[in-house]
Amino acid sequence: MSKFKKKSNASQEIPTSALPDIIFMLLFFFMVTTVLRETEIKVEQTIPKAEQLKKIERKSLVSYLYIGKPKQTEKFGGEAKIQANDVFIEPRDILLWVAKEKDKLAEAERDKITIAMKVDSEAKMGIISDVQQQLRKANARKLMYNTLKLTSKDKNNSLL
Repeated sequence: MSKFKKKSNASQEIPTSALPDIIFMLLFFFMVTTVLRETEIKVEQTIPKAEQLKKIERKSLVSYLYIGKPKQTEKFGGEAKIQANDVFIEPRDILLWVAKEKDKLAEAERDKITIAMKVDSEAKMGIISDVQQQLRKANARKLMYNTLKLTSKDKNNSLL
């Protein structure tokens, strides 16, 4: 016979005293890292589709312009408008808007700013051309048009 007997208590409890701390740390992490939508889109958007797309490398260098018919046509009219951040602007205000957007970036990255235009497929080319001219004057040379990916189903429908 042995002098030392093993205890037959097979149920060992898992310590849960640190569990609330872990849960709060995870909650805090997700609250800090989550990015909410910054701007409310006030123009109608029917984004055109394209075959060849390129993904943005650094979204922190991208500023968005939205062009389309306002959602509140009785208040703003039925003509296409330019939305920058949360306000409507005129083409002549783009120089000031680009300067403000560049000021948000570090000194070394100001020349790398990319202007992404989300243009409604029904928008007239005149307003787009005016925006392009103002962007040239503001020395914002990197311009990108946001599109959706063209699928094979879309190709077949366009042939009909």
